[in-house]
Amino acid sequence: MAGTNRLTLSGRLVERDALRYTPAGVALLDFRVEHASEQVEAGAPRQVTLEVSCLAVERDARLIAQAPLGSAMELSGFVAPRAKSSRSIVLHVTDFEFRQGDQDGHVRQG
Repeated sequence: MAGTNRLTLSGRLVERDALRYTPAGVALLDFRVEHASEQVEAGAPRQVTLEVSCLAVERDARLIAQAPLGSAMELSGFVAPRAKSSRSIVLHVTDFEFRQGDQDGHVRQG
């Protein structure tokens, strides 16, 4: 069964574990991003605020591990269960960039 599994999110880095390595030497980083935005649902504005658990691998893991907390980011990747039998999800980051933003993670235009 093929399907689409792609998530893009902007926010700010609010929590970061220590950089760790698999037995094969692959760098991994668990971190959390806080997102805040206004969305329109059924014609009405809705404030959305949430935190997303994320996982970065190799080069991305090393770069994010050096970023200061509060850094504005735009992330994309796929979601997967935290563990085989888990119902909670983790965003596996496959692409990201740091953005110039305010402390709430809102990207400034211009």
